[in-house]
Amino acid sequence: MADSATQGIKTVLHPVSDITAAKAVYTALLGFPPQTDESYYVGFEAEGQHIGLVPGGADQGMTGPVAYWQVADIEAKLAEVTAAGGTVKDQPRNVGGGRLVATFTDPDGNVLGVLQDS
Repeated sequence: MADSATQGIKTVLHPVSDITAAKAVYTALLGFPPQTDESYYVGFEAEGQHIGLVPGGADQGMTGPVAYWQVADIEAKLAEVTAAGGTVKDQPRNVGGGRLVATFTDPDGNVLGVLQDS
């Protein structure tokens, strides 16, 4: 196996149906307002971890929070997890700023994410 250890979970995205209500709860939980506050996405940076709220996430197929593991090479990591029995759900895509994200499922159907910054 290639030396492609992850850098840990650094991003967790949460699907939300009411962005205003969710933003209030996460602001109260974290103790500070979001650093990114757009109609399509709200993001908080907390102790080196990114917490994101995705309005309409359920409509995009999100059934619950998705943890994204930071990796150096998203294609190599997806090849490793699929060789081990995972199934790619969403192919890598650029979400802005050179950040690539993808999701896959483990053998039990749990959705996991991988994220690569360039």
